[in-house]
Amino acid sequence: MSTLRPLLLLAWAPIVLLVIGRAGISPAPTPPIPSRQVHLDFHTSEHIPDVGSRFNKENWQQALKLGHVNWINIFAKCHHGWSYYPTKIGRQHPTLKIDLMGEQIAACHEIGVRCPLYFTVGWSAWEAEAHPEWRVVKKDGSFAARSVDFNAKPEDRRPETSWIFLCPSGDYLSLILRQTEEICQRYPVDGFFYDIDNVSPPCYCKNCGAGMAAEGVNVEDDDAVAAYNARNWKKFFAAARQVISKHHPNATVFFNGTTKLLPHCTNYEMWADNTQQELEDLPTTWGGYDKFPLRSKFFHNTGRPVFAMSGKFHTSWGEFGGFKHPEAMRYEAAAMIAFGASCNFGDQMHPSGELDLETYRRIGHAYAYVEQIEAYGVGGRPVSRLGLWRTDSMFDDEGVSNMLMELHQDYAVVERDQDLAKYDVIVMTGSAGLTEARAARLGEFVKQGGGLLVLGKSALGKDQQSFLLDVGATYLGPANYDLDYLVVGDKFRQADPPTDRGSAGGRGSAFRAPRSALVASPILTYQAAIRVQPREDAEVLATIREPYFDRTYASYCSHQNTPYRLEPASHPGALRKGRVVFLPHSLGYLYYTNGAQLHRQFFANALRLIYDRPMVSTALPTAGRVSLLHQPQQRRYVAHLLYGPPIQRGRAQVIEDLPTLDNVPVEVRLPEKVRDVYLVPGKRKLKPTRRDDVVRVVVPSFNCHVAVVFEY
Repeated sequence: MSTLRPLLLLAWAPIVLLVIGRAGISPAPTPPIPSRQVHLDFHTSEHIPDVGSRFNKENWQQALKLGHVNWINIFAKCHHGWSYYPTKIGRQHPTLKIDLMGEQIAACHEIGVRCPLYFTVGWSAWEAEAHPEWRVVKKDGSFAARSVDFNAKPEDRRPETSWIFLCPSGDYLSLILRQTEEICQRYPVDGFFYDIDNVSPPCYCKNCGAGMAAEGVNVEDDDAVAAYNARNWKKFFAAARQVISKHHPNATVFFNGTTKLLPHCTNYEMWADNTQQELEDLPTTWGGYDKFPLRSKFFHNTGRPVFAMSGKFHTSWGEFGGFKHPEAMRYEAAAMIAFGASCNFGDQMHPSGELDLETYRRIGHAYAYVEQIEAYGVGGRPVSRLGLWRTDSMFDDEGVSNMLMELHQDYAVVERDQDLAKYDVIVMTGSAGLTEARAARLGEFVKQGGGLLVLGKSALGKDQQSFLLDVGATYLGPANYDLDYLVVGDKFRQADPPTDRGSAGGRGSAFRAPRSALVASPILTYQAAIRVQPREDAEVLATIREPYFDRTYASYCSHQNTPYRLEPASHPGALRKGRVVFLPHSLGYLYYTNGAQLHRQFFANALRLIYDRPMVSTALPTAGRVSLLHQPQQRRYVAHLLYGPPIQRGRAQVIEDLPTLDNVPVEVRLPEKVRDVYLVPGKRKLKPTRRDDVVRVVVPSFNCHVAVVFEY
């Protein structure tokens, strides 16, 4: 770009140097966060004429009012690299003739709607073409890209979501910061939404190479390079925050790509410079409806407001003319509130600049309901006596979370370096990597009466050589075969005896998911357990049958897996030592990848051995969900019930029918004395029954969602 000169880098050097080595600027105080949002995509090709020509204030405001919207992210700069206002720093879209962003801001503020500004960082098409030196370079010297064939001919079809990654360093960093300053000086800024941050592979470009050399980073050490990459991004985050806060101290700032439950985000706390945590999630095609609850529970622990982001699309971003069923949007919005988050639905504006009113009628169907319930969810904190100890394995963590939700066992994500005494039981999800310090804290937790359900490799240190937790066994090594079979002991296998469904809080009551019978036959596990040697102080609850051999070209049997041997293996399938139950299979991973009901029931029976007094209990179909939130300022707990079973249709999960459920029991165990119970929406009062610390009510009926409010 001809206007860029080395002097620009020097002009911004004080800001960049100021933030080097800092953990990030602490969040500026912000006004209350609106709860009914739209993220308005506008990635618009230069080959489309008359961009923005049909924008008018009346259409814009009518759409937002139809949608019950009080916040909308609008575009300053898109993935094509074009800006949507008269910029002297970047490049205005070549067929845009108006200050589209400025007029949108004015139209929003006139009706009291806040409108943070979208600004792309990691993808910008024209800049990637004009400045190859700004691209992310992989370790092998090639350019990093998403679905880009660098040898494609001009007439070849381009795949979906196809962009080249850029590195926020050098002249490109200077450009971003200069353009941010330009916007802040010229417009009343509510906030910034920087996109495509921290999602590319680690960069080895010239700037990063020089930076790593200056810091003494060994470029052959992948962990050290990943840490440098995190620091490089955080320098940009802090510099951008400083520019914005100088002009608009109450503006919100979010860096999209930092709120994933992946090691490169959580290990380096990449979310630390966000004023709110926005969780981008399109459940139809991005992993389903059970991914969001785990993320929301984790990010509530960061002390920032949590936003949930879905889309109005049938599939995902970039889809013009795709619509999600209005009832699906109502369910998704209710689920966001149920887990304590504000709501956000993605839309994509037509290049003409005219909002589609049908879209906003559908959004309005969901947000009209949200208006009735948002005060009983947004900002509420998940509360449970059952803790989930996260690992670096998404499959293990999400698999355990899915099992717990289907069993209607509400949980909180453990703040690992905080007090563990608020939990009765902690579930270790299955992946290795425990540190000695954390193992010592968990050991002390057990000594003080806490319970542990330890899955798979959870008790192993990072070297995977020995257990750091006392699970009643000695670690022998990895499995001998690629799969094996579980044989469950009689005591562990049997169901709870039938009890009076009307009894409040009795062991095995209908309101606390009784143990169900497991089959006596060997149960295929699809992935074998690690091998351990039980000690005399441990009780064996299940044994293992190994296969005759692994399935290979040299030896195989039938179509799939080799059958089991008739004699048990020397290593067990489940152990118990006091308040510690150890299951050597990675059941979270197994459930995430295979979804076998028997695996979930095995997990449930194990959990029930040490955890039978949950804070909230209910009886719902498997697809039902329960979430207990605490709102201490309002002196109330809120138990949210959800039921909207998705079905797989093509490549999308679809919610279309929302059946009504009748006579749903709910029990809560609360330390405070409950004085009033009612339903939201509607504030219909319920008559509770009490015994000890248990409060029981019956919800006469609900469709999609209901909140049971317990005031104290």
